[in-house]
Amino acid sequence: MNPFIFQSPPYRRAAQAAAALALAGVFAVVYGSQKTDSALALNHDNKPVSRGQYDPASYSDVVSKVSPSVVKVTVETKPRQMAMEGGQFPGMNDPLFRQFFGNRMPQARQAPVEGLGSGVIVTSDGFIVTNNHVIDGADTVTVTLPDGREFKAKVVGRDPLTDIAVVKVEATGLPAIAFADSSEIRVGDRVLAVGNPFGIGETVTSGIVSAMGRRVGILSEVKGYENFIQTDAAINPGNSGGALVDIEGRLIGINTAILSRSGGFQGVGLAVPGNMVSQVAESLVKTGKVVRGYLGVNIQDVSPSLQDSFNLKDRRGALVAEVTPDSPASRAGIKDGDVITELDGHAVRDGNDLALTVSGKAPGTKLALSVVRDGKTLQLNATTGDKPGARLASADVNPANGDQGTLNGVSVDDLTSDTRQQFNIPPHLNGALVTTVEPDSASARAGISAGDVILSINRHAVTSAQEASDLTAKTETGKTLVRLWSHGSTLYVVVDESHPDKSNS
Repeated sequence: MNPFIFQSPPYRRAAQAAAALALAGVFAVVYGSQKTDSALALNHDNKPVSRGQYDPASYSDVVSKVSPSVVKVTVETKPRQMAMEGGQFPGMNDPLFRQFFGNRMPQARQAPVEGLGSGVIVTSDGFIVTNNHVIDGADTVTVTLPDGREFKAKVVGRDPLTDIAVVKVEATGLPAIAFADSSEIRVGDRVLAVGNPFGIGETVTSGIVSAMGRRVGILSEVKGYENFIQTDAAINPGNSGGALVDIEGRLIGINTAILSRSGGFQGVGLAVPGNMVSQVAESLVKTGKVVRGYLGVNIQDVSPSLQDSFNLKDRRGALVAEVTPDSPASRAGIKDGDVITELDGHAVRDGNDLALTVSGKAPGTKLALSVVRDGKTLQLNATTGDKPGARLASADVNPANGDQGTLNGVSVDDLTSDTRQQFNIPPHLNGALVTTVEPDSASARAGISAGDVILSINRHAVTSAQEASDLTAKTETGKTLVRLWSHGSTLYVVVDESHPDKSNS
């Protein structure tokens, strides 16, 4: 059993309640100073936290300050067509069985799902941060303020790599929370967690910062960025997207997960630091996606045995296992076996430290690197590039943000070695994998289903989810010509969204 559990809202399926998943959304915050041209006017308060010996008898003043900024997030998801687990039904490889279905295999049908989570108001004009896993796949998102007001929210953007999402409600004069500089947090600092566990209503728990910079592999499937704050403040299902604040009432993180063998809280909660939240949220609001710097290296930590093999003085730094051809790293002269020990004069602790730092740099940023090669220290200069294959943070052909593009109701993802194996997709095939299709959508009526691969859109080749999204973002007509690979066959379909009730051919 995996002891790490996301602190997600309690989900209810169809007519029965499902077990509450322990998902407690935490935002890793990468601090950036306030800029006048920022897309998101966040309130940053960088005064040092009071670390005196006096322990107050009550935190009621802090709670009164923070509580109005923490909201309940309710999501609803309609039924979807989904590929069966493993991509196969029993016997589906039997030619007679496949012929019976005309080589169009049946799809499993997902029951309607409702869920509850938390969110934090970050601007007075209605921008709210929460976890990606709280609103992922949701058809409707409703935000309930502590004063009882309800608003339908629009999804502005999602970033699975940090489990951060931003939604927007049409309201003004909202109580926006202030951000602390989360890089100044120390182990032992007193913190409060505020959210809506189990949907029972706003709840406050207290604890301390137990550790910093935790990496636990929760986001490993999407090769995400982990730099969690660990706390013993109680976090439970429904706390996802809620606030972790210091004793001044300033946001230092978004609660996201717990370490548990029972499914309930056992003293180890994880939150992504506030500085990363503000950086990701600003990028999502400004561009709809997160723009990250790219160096083009596969890196790993230096183990004791590797330290001896490479004759290194200590284990600090990031070992370069592979350099991507024609990447910023290759152009800078970085080679396999190099150990990157400094970036812009700051020591590189390990591989994760380097990845977080580079990803926080905008493409086109010049970097000064110190590299150890064959026992000698070299000074190299690199310029960050755009990460290849970067896709919209929502990873949807038609994100749930009011976009009026085509292929509505279709979600896609990039092809990986795992999905190729799961759906028996040939290695030479390039495109975007269809993950879900709304059963009542024009795309479903045209014959597109989960497990298909989109090869081209309107005769333009598709090689990634991002390209699929770009090619469907704007259209002069409601008709889209799609070339598909489906269960071993290639075919064209026309998705006609010019008239919502019109049949497709």
